[in-house]
Amino acid sequence: MTTNVAAYQAVASDAPLEKGTIERRDLRPDDIRIEIEFAGICHSDIHTVREEWGPIEFPMVPGHEIIGRVTEVGSEVTKFSVGERAGVGCLVDSCRECEWCLKGEENNCPKAVGTYNGKDRFDGRPTDGGYSTEILVSEAFALHIPENLDPAATTPLLCAGITTYSPLRTWGVTEGSKVAVVGMGGLGHVAVKLAAAMGAEVTVISQTRSKEEDGRRFGATDWIARKEDPEALKNHKGEFDVIINTVSAHVDVQEFMATLRPHGAMVLLGLPTEALEVSAGSLIGGRKSLTGSNIGGIRETQEMLDFCAEHGVTAEIELISAEDINEAYDRVVDSDVRYRFVIDAKTI
Repeated sequence: MTTNVAAYQAVASDAPLEKGTIERRDLRPDDIRIEIEFAGICHSDIHTVREEWGPIEFPMVPGHEIIGRVTEVGSEVTKFSVGERAGVGCLVDSCRECEWCLKGEENNCPKAVGTYNGKDRFDGRPTDGGYSTEILVSEAFALHIPENLDPAATTPLLCAGITTYSPLRTWGVTEGSKVAVVGMGGLGHVAVKLAAAMGAEVTVISQTRSKEEDGRRFGATDWIARKEDPEALKNHKGEFDVIINTVSAHVDVQEFMATLRPHGAMVLLGLPTEALEVSAGSLIGGRKSLTGSNIGGIRETQEMLDFCAEHGVTAEIELISAEDINEAYDRVVDSDVRYRFVIDAKTI
C-alpha cells in the first residue's frame, strides 16, 4: 500500500519550499525502502525549483543526494538487506535495455528517470526526491554506502562526487597527471580531493586566494588567483593534461586551451548562459579537446564511492535543519557556504 511521508516541497518557482506530506508508491518486488538520514542541497535543485532550466510540474520535492538505512526490501531484492546503509543519486530508473544502459551509462539513456522532476515509467507519477523522510527505489539504482565514511559528508558525493570523478577517470587522470580545477566551490573542492587521491598534481584556478589554505589542505599543490594577476595563465602554457571547469560563469576558453598539453582536454561541468567561443586552431594544434561531462552511470557511481572509502574522501559540509532549507538556497546562490549544505532528515 502507498505511504504518506513528510517532505519539503517546492510549490511555485517564486515561493519558498513548504513542509507537507507526499505519497510514496507501493513497494515493488525489486524495490528497497530507505529511511532517509541525510539529503544534500545541490545548486541544480535551486535551478530546477526556480524554473531557471525550464518549466516544471508543482508541487515537487527536490533532492538527488540521499543516504539512509534500508527498512524494507521487495520479494526479488538480492543486493540489499534491511539495516544496510544505502544511497540514491541523480537517477532512479532508465529503460535498462538500450546500448547506453547495457554499457553502464544509464545517465545517457534517452528514457532515464530523474530522482525528482521525472516520470515513473510504470505508473507515470511524478518522481519526488530526497527532502523527505523516506524513498523507494529499485535496487538496480541504489548504491551501497561504505560504512567507514561519514554518511552526512558522503551525501554530496552522490552528485558532486560522480560529476567530478567521471571526467577525471574518463580522461585518464592517474599518478603524476597535471590537473587544473577551475573554481573551488561545491564541485571544485571535491574535484581537488579526488584528483589528489588519484596521484595528480593539482592546481586550483580561482579569482582570489580566499580558499587557498583549504585548497592546499584538500591536496592542491599550486594556486592561481586571477584577480591578483590577470595574466597568470600565460605562465602555465602547455602545462595541464586535464582542466576541470566547475564554474558556470563565462570564461575565455582560448586562454585556457593554451595551458593544455598536447592531447589535453578541458572538461566543462558548469553551465554558463552565454555561448562559448573557441577557434579551430586552439583545438587542432596539439589535438586538444573541449568537452563536457554530466554525472555518470550507477556502476561508475559505486566505483566512485568505493574509491572514496579507500582514500578517505568526503565533502566538506554544513549540516542544517530542514527549516533552514530556504535560507540555505539563498546562501548557495550568494556563494556563502563551505562547501555543501546537507539536510538532517530527522528534522523534516
